[in-house]
Amino acid sequence: MADLFQSTALKDGKRIVIKIGSALLVDATYGTVHRSWLESLASDIAAARARGQEVVIVTSGAVAVGRRYLDLPQGSLRLEEKQAAAACGNIRLAHAYQEVLGHHRTTVAQILVTLEDSENRRRYINARNTIETLLKVGAVPLINENDSVATDEIRFGDNDRLAARVAAMISADTLVLFSDIDGLYTADPSKDLAAEFIPVVHHITPEIEAMAGGSASNVGSGGMTTKIAAAKIALNAGCRMVITKGERPHPLQALEDGVKATWFLPEATPKKARKQWISGSLKTVGKVIIDEGCLKALKAGKSLLPIGVKEVIGDFERGEAVQVMSLAGQEVARGLMAYGSDDAKRIVGVKSSEIEEKLGYHGRDVMIHRDDLVVDP
Repeated sequence: MADLFQSTALKDGKRIVIKIGSALLVDATYGTVHRSWLESLASDIAAARARGQEVVIVTSGAVAVGRRYLDLPQGSLRLEEKQAAAACGNIRLAHAYQEVLGHHRTTVAQILVTLEDSENRRRYINARNTIETLLKVGAVPLINENDSVATDEIRFGDNDRLAARVAAMISADTLVLFSDIDGLYTADPSKDLAAEFIPVVHHITPEIEAMAGGSASNVGSGGMTTKIAAAKIALNAGCRMVITKGERPHPLQALEDGVKATWFLPEATPKKARKQWISGSLKTVGKVIIDEGCLKALKAGKSLLPIGVKEVIGDFERGEAVQVMSLAGQEVARGLMAYGSDDAKRIVGVKSSEIEEKLGYHGRDVMIHRDDLVVDP
């Protein structure tokens, strides 16, 4: 039954984020990429894409690869040495991914991010739009933390949480953490022979958090603690997450075949979780007044087009939340604006085909996309 669930959970995923740890990807002694393993993963990714799934990769390993080419010492590195190693290693990692996925006629596009990119609203929207566009045109986004410029104060520090933030950002429904451990146990199984394996988690309770231990690898920076933190982010975003040992060839296929793993299962879908976030967690900073025709369209599940807008009130940036008001002054919806207030005011009442003429650039055809809109019942 568990095997069937795992296979279904993966195959039903529409948008999958895969996080690959350093220990899986890079030889700890020589700093070289495990090429045959990466080729097997590329084959798995090609199979997933062939059945219509979108795949995003969050990869570790840049520092581990780069330090070898720069002949940096073993052990701890100073911040500036890590940054230099990352700058060197990112090129080689991206090239390795492009080579193995290129055999399957797949284009890889690298995106380097920092913690600020997921917390600053404008940069968050830009990163989301870039990843969405790459997926739309059939590329595989390859994401890593921008260690070459990030300081300790603005770093994620591990790619488990980065992967979860990316999954939440793009409303992914499945997050796969390939690691050096096969799942969550009641205690560290390498130290406690009585530790019990936990196959499914529905809620991150204090008891679950207490089970987290350290990293078993001397290459990576994440342990079970960071994976539980990632699970919190994923579950809040309506994204299911799985932790499994990824060292075997064809790790995605192995997961489908029922290899040992811990699944973290959310109560809501990514779409519902995003709507709850918009309606309940964001402070509104402006208002959009709409006509009756626009209101009917919104209630029918349509996006908010500028032609149905009568007035825009307030000062705000693109991606910020606003109230959508009827002509009678009643709040009828809330949503995230596709335009800042200055541009939004310039396109009030115009057709989508006229936006470029009004603004001098080709922006979005909608003022608020339906996926970023919560309409009152």
